[in-house]
Amino acid sequence: MLSRSAERLYWLARYLERTENIARLVSVHMNLLMDLPKGVEMGWLQLVRINAAEQIFYEKYPAANERNITRFLLTDSSYTGSLFSSLLAARENIRTSRDLLPDEAWEQVNEMYLFAKNNLDSIANRRNRVLFLNEILKGCQRFTGLLSGYMSHNNPYRFIGLGKHLERADMTTRILDLASLLLAESRSDELRHYETMLWMNILKALNALLMYRQHVRSRVNGGDVLNFLLLDNNLPRSVGCCLNEISVCINKLPNHDSLPQQLLLLQQTVQDIDTRETTQLQLREILDDLQNKLGGLHSQIAANWFLREGVAHIE
Repeated sequence: MLSRSAERLYWLARYLERTENIARLVSVHMNLLMDLPKGVEMGWLQLVRINAAEQIFYEKYPAANERNITRFLLTDSSYTGSLFSSLLAARENIRTSRDLLPDEAWEQVNEMYLFAKNNLDSIANRRNRVLFLNEILKGCQRFTGLLSGYMSHNNPYRFIGLGKHLERADMTTRILDLASLLLAESRSDELRHYETMLWMNILKALNALLMYRQHVRSRVNGGDVLNFLLLDNNLPRSVGCCLNEISVCINKLPNHDSLPQQLLLLQQTVQDIDTRETTQLQLREILDDLQNKLGGLHSQIAANWFLREGVAHIE
């Protein structure tokens, strides 16, 4: 297996995971804002901020309203972090890797891309936006199911797993950044009144509300939600579970050098976190540190398998 092929599969998985995460986040946030009264400080701009794209957004759009932000996050091809840009990049990576994947996988990604391309204008209408996002979410889930059921769980599959779980862990930390607003001492009485609904919204954004109720077995509260989404080893979208899956992939891949030890340190950092009594500032420091370390892990993966002179082979 060529190093460049491994890199394409890794980025294919990251871009598709990003596509699904953006669709899920916008969908859940849209439903939340329809239930909240005006004045609660949980607006559309929060979605731009958790993607660290506020400066880029204001360079393109004059006002942070629903229409502009949904267009920016979903269909703006000039913003590399948008859903459409991510889907386009995923399509290009799978197009050049078709010999390593089932034909149905290419067909699924191509169909999603064509659907998105032909329906970019529909997202201005809320009803059509819901239909658009649901179709994208179903397409991403079908792709995951196709690979799990049709593809040999060999090295190409493991590079896909690496990309998927690293992107997922990163997005979970970004979604949890929304929670920092709920811990602010200066938050309004309105926000305090709707706190439970907002914590439930964070769980829904990660499709984790049912699992929280089954495993935590207590009313929804901030400390338990944060610990569940950071530490639980069984929840697919928790940071702890994602790191465990990354560890499995790395340890089964050849030439992994010192990566297991670096990953073990990161896993220990996560397990040492206790957010039950954390403040807004402490949570932001924890999440910033995790995002930096996940970025460092990506750099180590790239340096180990991708960034080599010539075209390396991965046996």
